[in-house]
Amino acid sequence: MAPAEILSGKIVSAQVRERLKKQVVEMKEKFPGFRPGLAILQVGNRDDSNLYINMKLKAAAEIGITANHIKLPNTATEADVLKCIASLNGDPAVHGFIVQLPLDSDKPINTEKITNAVAPEKDVDGLSSINAGKLSRGDLGDCFIPCTPKGCMELIRQTGVQVAGKRAVVVGRSKIVGAPMHDLLLWNHATVTTCHSKTSTLAEEVGKADILVVAAGKAEMVKGEWIKPGAIVIDCGINHVPDSTKASGKRVVGDVAYSTAKERASYITPVPGGVGPMTVAMLMQSTVESAQRFLEKFQPGKWNIQYNQLTLKMPVPSDIEISQSCIPKPIDQVAKEVGLLPDEVELYGQTKAKVHLSALKRLKNQPDGKYIVVTGITPTPLGEGKSTTTVGLVQALGAHLHQNVFACVRQPSQGPTFGIKGGAAGGGYCQVIPMDEFNLHLTGDIHAITAANNLVAAAIDARIFHELTQTDQALYNRLVPSVNGVRKFSDIQIRRLQKLGINKTDPTALTKEEVSLFVRLDIDPGTITWQRVLDTNDRFLRKITIGQSPTEKGFSRMAQFDITVSSEIMAVLALSDGLDDMKKRLARMVVASSKRGEPVTADDLGVTGALAVLMKDAVKPNLMQTLEGTPVFVHAGPFANIAHGNSSVLADKIALKLVGKEGFVVTEAGFGADIGMEKFFNIKCRYSGLRPHVVVLVATVRALKMHGGGPAVTAGVPLPKEYMEENLQLLAKGCSNLNKQIQNARMFGVPVVVAVNAFKTDTKAELALVVQLAKEAGAFDAVECTHWAEGGKGAVALAQAVQRASQTPSNFRFLYNVELPIIDKIRLIAQQIYGASDIELLPEAQEKVTLYTKQGFGNLPICMAKTHLSLSHDPEQKGAPTGFILPIRDIRASVGAGFLYPLVGTMSTMPGLPTRPCFYDIDLDPVSGEVYGLF
Repeated sequence: MAPAEILSGKIVSAQVRERLKKQVVEMKEKFPGFRPGLAILQVGNRDDSNLYINMKLKAAAEIGITANHIKLPNTATEADVLKCIASLNGDPAVHGFIVQLPLDSDKPINTEKITNAVAPEKDVDGLSSINAGKLSRGDLGDCFIPCTPKGCMELIRQTGVQVAGKRAVVVGRSKIVGAPMHDLLLWNHATVTTCHSKTSTLAEEVGKADILVVAAGKAEMVKGEWIKPGAIVIDCGINHVPDSTKASGKRVVGDVAYSTAKERASYITPVPGGVGPMTVAMLMQSTVESAQRFLEKFQPGKWNIQYNQLTLKMPVPSDIEISQSCIPKPIDQVAKEVGLLPDEVELYGQTKAKVHLSALKRLKNQPDGKYIVVTGITPTPLGEGKSTTTVGLVQALGAHLHQNVFACVRQPSQGPTFGIKGGAAGGGYCQVIPMDEFNLHLTGDIHAITAANNLVAAAIDARIFHELTQTDQALYNRLVPSVNGVRKFSDIQIRRLQKLGINKTDPTALTKEEVSLFVRLDIDPGTITWQRVLDTNDRFLRKITIGQSPTEKGFSRMAQFDITVSSEIMAVLALSDGLDDMKKRLARMVVASSKRGEPVTADDLGVTGALAVLMKDAVKPNLMQTLEGTPVFVHAGPFANIAHGNSSVLADKIALKLVGKEGFVVTEAGFGADIGMEKFFNIKCRYSGLRPHVVVLVATVRALKMHGGGPAVTAGVPLPKEYMEENLQLLAKGCSNLNKQIQNARMFGVPVVVAVNAFKTDTKAELALVVQLAKEAGAFDAVECTHWAEGGKGAVALAQAVQRASQTPSNFRFLYNVELPIIDKIRLIAQQIYGASDIELLPEAQEKVTLYTKQGFGNLPICMAKTHLSLSHDPEQKGAPTGFILPIRDIRASVGAGFLYPLVGTMSTMPGLPTRPCFYDIDLDPVSGEVYGLF
C-alpha cells in the first residue's frame, strides 16, 4: 500500500490561527473595545517553561489576544500562588488562564490544589477536576478540553474519516493526554481501549485500532508492524535519542517507530511538527471560546432575570408589612442577572451591594438605553406618589412586559424618616426592599458625607484660630514641617502656590511676602457659607454659638447645623461622573471669602485629599431591588430646593449601559416639575451629557382639587369632605396646574406621559376627566394607574404608553445658555417655568450677583430654591398663578457642585421634629430582629 499521508500540525495550526484571527476581529467589531485576554502564571524561571511561554505569547499576539505573563519567584509559597490565582479568577479582562507546569519553587506546592484553584470557566488548559469531570461525563459543550487531546482530535478531523463507530486505542493514561483523549474519542462515538505500561497484549491491542493515539513517553515504543493497515496514527511523544550525525549528538523521535509505521498507516503525524504545534493553537482556540462564552453570559442588554410573584391583599397592608412579607433575592443574584461581574460588586449583607465604577469603564462602548424621568404636578404636603409611580413603572416594564429596566432613586434622609414624612421607598405594592435598610443607614453614604462636611467646617474654624494666634513663620513651620531636616511641599500645597502665582517648589526659597501669602487665607468670618451638618431633624441647632471654650481664646461666632442632605458634598456626589471628577469638584467648593473678597476653597484649606478618602466608597452606587425583583440603584439624595434634587449621574450612566439599547432607565426628580424636573434638565443633563426620552408626570385627583380651590391639605389631619366626594368642577379648575406642568415639560422638547395615580376615593368620572384634559393640554398620553394596590400590574398601561412615547423623536433643549448674565437666567426660569411677570432682587441678592460675577462664577447654571407647594413663591397660591413678581432674597454658590442657588422666600435647611414624630411607632423585635412601625 502507499505510504501514509502526513498530518502536518504546522499547516493545520496555521489554518486554526487564521480562523481565530477572523473571529477576534468580528468580536472587536461587534463589541468595540473588547479583546480576548489570556493570563499565564509561571513560578520560577525554568528555561523550558520560558521557551513554551514565549511560543504562547507570540501566538496570542498574532491572533489578537491580549496575553499577560505573570512571573512569581521560585521563593513563592503555595499561598502566594493561590492569592495570584484568586486575583486572576476575578479579573474580567482575563478569559483564559493557565498555570505553567511544572511549578519551579523552593517551597512545597500541591500542584493538584493549584490547578483546581483556577476558575473552571477560565481553565483553558482543561486541567481542573471540574473540567475533567465534565469531559468524562460527556458535557463537551460545557467544559474545556486539555489542549493536546483537543489538537489530536482536530488532526483526526482533517483526515475526513468519521470517528463514530471506529475502534480507537489510546496508549497512555496521563491526566493531561491519555485519560482525556479516551473520553474525547468515547463521546465522539468511537469504541475506545486504553493501554498502558501494564498492558500485556499491547501489540495485539494496537493492531485492532482504526485510530491510534500514542502518549506513552517512551521512544519508538510502538512498532510499525503492530499497526493495522490503513489506521490513523497520532504520535504525541517527544523523546531524545542518541544520534552521532547530529551536532547536538541527539535527535527527537516520537513514541511510534515512524519509518516503518508510515508504510502501514493511512495518515500519520510526524515528530516534530505534528501534535506539538497543535497544542498552542488549541490553547488559543480555547481562549477565544472562553471569551465568546463570556460575551454571551455578560452581554449588556441580554438579561435572564427571575421576577418575584406578588400575593396581593385587600385591603392593602402597611408598607412595612408588605416589605417584610416579600423574600428578596440575594443581591449577588440580582447583580449577576443584570450583567454585573463578581469583581464589580461589593456585598453589604444579602440585600444590598455597592457597584464599582469599573463597570462603567468596561461598558463604555455599549449603547445607552431609554432615559425616563418621573416628575409631578405641584404636590400637596402629602406627596402625590412619584416614588411609588417610579417603582410601579419599572415593575410593569420588567416583571410584566419583560423589558430590561432599572430604577434610579435618591437615598432618603434619616431626618424625615424619624420626623413626619416617614420612609421614602415607595409604598403599597411598589417598594424598594428591604424598606428598613433602604431608609436607615443603607451603606453609610450619608454618614460619609456628614464626616466629610464637618471636616471642612472644623478646618475653617481651626485655620481662622491659628492665623489669629500665630506669626507667619510659626504658621509656615507648622504647615511645612521639617522632617529629618528636610522640608517638602505636599501636592495640595503646590497647587495653592500655583494659584498664588508662586512658581517655586523649594520651601526654603520663598520670600517673607510669599510665606505670608501662602500661610494666610485671611478668611472673613462674616462670609462663611459652610455649615456643620447632621442627619437628624433638630430645630435647636438652627442657630448656635461656637467657640465658647476658654481654649478658643475668645474666638466665637454664630453658626448653624443643616440637615446632611443639604450639604454641597451631597450635590457634588450626585453630579460627579467619576472619582477624579468628584475630587476636582470637592476641591472647587467655596466655603467663604477672604477679606480681600477672593473665594476660599476646600483646596485652599488643604482638605481635598482627605475628603476624597472619606468619600471613596460613597461614590459607588448602591444596588437593591423592588418587590417584584427588578433592579434599583439607590445613590445620593440632594435637597430639591437648595440643590437639584436628583439621584446620581453615575447610577444613571451605569444603568443605561446595563439595560442595553432597547432597555429603560427610570429616574425620579424631586418635588414638582417646576423644581426637580427643571433642574434635572438644566443642571443634571447639562453636566451628564445624557438626554431624556420621556417625561412621566404624576398627578392625583386630590392635588388637582386643591389647586382648584379645595381646602388646605395638612399632614396628619383627615382630608376634608371635598376630597372624598366627586366634584368635577373643582377638579377641572385645578387642572390649570396640570396644564402648566405639561407645558413646562414640553418646553424642553420631550414627550410627556401623564400618570394619574388613582386613590380609592376617586370616581371614574374624575379620573376620566383628568385623562381627557391632560391629552388636550398636549400630553402624548395620559393613563390611570393603580400600582399602589396592584404593583406592576396596575402600571402596565402606563409602561406601554412610555414605550410608545420613547419611540417618538425627542428634540431635547435647555431653557437657557449658561453664558447669559445671572439675572437673565433667573428671569427666564421665573417667567417661563413659574409664570411670573418679572423678578425683584433684594439688596443682598444684588450684591451676590456682583460678587459672583467678579469671582468668575457667573456662567454657572441656576438652581432655584423656592417652595414646592406653589408655582409661585407663595405656598398659598395654588393652580397656575401668573403676573406675580418673584422676590429673590439672596443668592448663594455651590461652586463645587456647579450651580448658583437663588433663595426665593424663606426656608429652613434644618427641619424640626413635629409634636408626634414617626419614631413613636418604630421599634425592633428583639427575637427576630425585624423592624416594625416604620411608615
